[in-house]
Amino acid sequence: MTPPAPVYATEVSEGDGTGGVIPYKNPKALIAYYLGILSGLPLIGFPIGIAAFVLGIQGLQARKRNPVIKGSVHAGIGIGCGAIFTILWGLVIVLIVFALLAGK
Repeated sequence: MTPPAPVYATEVSEGDGTGGVIPYKNPKALIAYYLGILSGLPLIGFPIGIAAFVLGIQGLQARKRNPVIKGSVHAGIGIGCGAIFTILWGLVIVLIVFALLAGK
């Protein structure tokens, strides 16, 4: 009687050395994460927040198309931070414009 052939999980054992923590196969989600964090910076946060939001959505779509790639958490953080800081900096810009117009 011959022993059964070994079973290899190719999708799981495609080791990347990071344990799946860094979604290198989903660059849009990874970039969205970093831009989402950077969108908290004054002056440049508004356009960076918009980019983080858009790239986060694209990263989630890529994850949905190919479940093997990771990055849903990174994309979610990019979407969340991007949305929050875009709204915050948008309000700051509106308040500054109103203050400048009221001062005239």
